[in-house]
This record gives sequence, structure tokens and C-alpha cells, in this order.
Amino acid sequence: MIIILYLSVALIAIAFLFLVISLSRTLKSVSVTLDHVAGTVKDLESQMQGITNETTKILQSTNDLVADIQHKSEKLNTVVDAVEDIGVSATQLSQTLRRVTTTVSSTVGKKQEKIAQALQWGAAIKNIRDKWAERKPKHTTIPETSQRSIQEEPVQQQRTRLRQH
Repeated sequence: MIIILYLSVALIAIAFLFLVISLSRTLKSVSVTLDHVAGTVKDLESQMQGITNETTKILQSTNDLVADIQHKSEKLNTVVDAVEDIGVSATQLSQTLRRVTTTVSSTVGKKQEKIAQALQWGAAIKNIRDKWAERKPKHTTIPETSQRSIQEEPVQQQRTRLRQH
């Protein structure tokens, strides 16, 4: 019986040794796996840090771009307002010209007969003036040398000389 007891204790010791060895291998394997996981997590952290930095830069660029677009949009709104004002002014000018044209047209239509009479009178006066010019005696021209001397002579002498011619 004691031998059975010793054999049982030896068997328990061998089983315990086998259990400790298996557990030791498993723990070493888990330790290696955990080391790999830790390295992966560190790599992931550095990659996340890089992604975070890039995302921050992209957000800053996007904000700058949005601010620039807003600034340009405000300037463009000013230009659009100016063009709109020009359009309103052009419309008002067109309406004013239309009114003036209508007024002139209506006034000319009403006074057309008076205008025709004025043109006839003008033509008649021109004809009379032309006939008057034809009837007028033609002046004699004074030679150029005489004109020079006339310019140099006193007024009294010029009058006398003109009467003689």
C-alpha cells in the first residue's frame, strides 16, 4: 500500500510537472503574442498620430479655403449688386428716352403744320436774299498795293480815297 501511495504521489508529481510545462509553454506563447500585439498597438498609435496630424492639416486647409471662398463671394456679391444697379439705371434711362421720344413725336405731330410754314418762310426769305444779292452792284476791287497804302493812311485820307473810286 505504501507503494501505491508512492506511485500515486509520483504520478501526481509527473502530471503536475506536465501541467507546469504545458502552462509554461502556453504562457510563453501568450507572452510572444502579447509582445506582437503591443508592437502592433504602438505602430497603430504612431499611424493614428500621423492620421490625426494630416486630418488637422486638411481641416485647417479646408477652413482657409472656406474663408477665402466666403471673402470672394462677398466681393462677387458687390459686383452683382453693381451690375444690378447698372441694369436698373439702364432701364430707367430707356424709359426716360421712350417718354422723351413720345413727347417729341407728339409735339412734332401737333406742330407739323407750323414747322412746314416756318420752312416755307425760310425758303422764301432765302430766295429774296439771293435775288437781292444778284441785284446789288458788284464792288470794284482795290489793287493789293493800294490796300497796303490804305492800311497805312489815316482814316480821313482813306475815306477821301474811297469816295474817289
